[in-house]
Amino acid sequence: MIEIGDAARASSGDHDPLSAEPPGWRERLLAARDRLLASPRFQRWAAGFPPTRAIARRRARALFDLCAGFVYSQVLLACVELRLFERLKPGPASIGALARHSGLDVEATARLLEAAAALGLLERRGGDRYGLGELGAALLGNPAVAAMVEHHRLLYADLADPVGLLRGARADTRLGRYWPYARASAPAALGAAEVEGYSTLMAASQALVAEDILEAYPVARHRRLLDVGGGDGAFLVAAAARAPLLELALFDLPPVAVRAADRLRERALTARATVHGGDFRRDPLPGGADLLSLVRVLHDHDDATVIGLLERARRALTPGGTLLIAEPMAGTAGALPVGAAYFGFYLLAMGSGRSRTPQQLSLLLRSTGFDSIEPRRTRRPLLCGVITARAPRA
Repeated sequence: MIEIGDAARASSGDHDPLSAEPPGWRERLLAARDRLLASPRFQRWAAGFPPTRAIARRRARALFDLCAGFVYSQVLLACVELRLFERLKPGPASIGALARHSGLDVEATARLLEAAAALGLLERRGGDRYGLGELGAALLGNPAVAAMVEHHRLLYADLADPVGLLRGARADTRLGRYWPYARASAPAALGAAEVEGYSTLMAASQALVAEDILEAYPVARHRRLLDVGGGDGAFLVAAAARAPLLELALFDLPPVAVRAADRLRERALTARATVHGGDFRRDPLPGGADLLSLVRVLHDHDDATVIGLLERARRALTPGGTLLIAEPMAGTAGALPVGAAYFGFYLLAMGSGRSRTPQQLSLLLRSTGFDSIEPRRTRRPLLCGVITARAPRA
């Protein structure tokens, strides 16, 4: 069995300094850089020297933003919770009008509005009036983002003691309870109430990525699509609109499958769709599909579970069928903190999974018999990357 983390763990072990090889030129250069940047005298000089002043100020701002990031996130949460963006959609409003809308006093409202304007969420429009800022307007156009912002209350609570979380001292986390299948020994036995919260959140956020996935890979070339871990069926609904002749199938935990059947019925897709309930960690997947999708599924699970799921997917696909993997991926250019920092700690609090690079996913795919592995460009790689692979033809 392949464990992606083995090499990293092996490379981080303790070394005997007496037996270690002398550091190379690159290590010596980096050590000199670190000593220089850590020097208060150098920091003061760089902040005043014209050629380095702008760089020093940018780095100081970046470090401060790391310290203040939690406060910024809470300003955003307050705006979302008070529905300020929706209130400002028709146009700017005065501090007094926004105070009446939010139920805060005028002084507290002004404080929040000033903070939101400083973060680009709102803009001051003259006098005591505020309107939407660029970020606030963008968020208003993506309701799923607001749902995620409110959901992050759970993550913030779990990260109140990050060192304790890393040490495993907080085994019972709020995110772990919110995503019960991650730690459940028998997830197929979960009840409808236990899956309702996360199923609703996933359905709301699926629209953010579904169109990007379908642009990256045209599903109309296939006959039958099986969406494994498909939740409420949001991805299938989007795929059905793109490919009117495509047969649809969904596999998820039994109570989730019931929700999916209801959604597909509401969209008049019952004649084209089949819904299956089960546990993909234990049960075989229904066969007959020449396209099988795993949308935001693999990063929720550890390597052993992923390998088992990929093997089941290979057996379920028709010979030469295509596997489509879509999820945020580690190592994405321009979005490195998303995989390593955000998803690294989110999944730690959740109690299962890891963010993987395309190369790590490719290694898992090859180990389970897939070939023709191909990363595909998406419109917003920060939100979702796509990899396709082929099952053996014989």
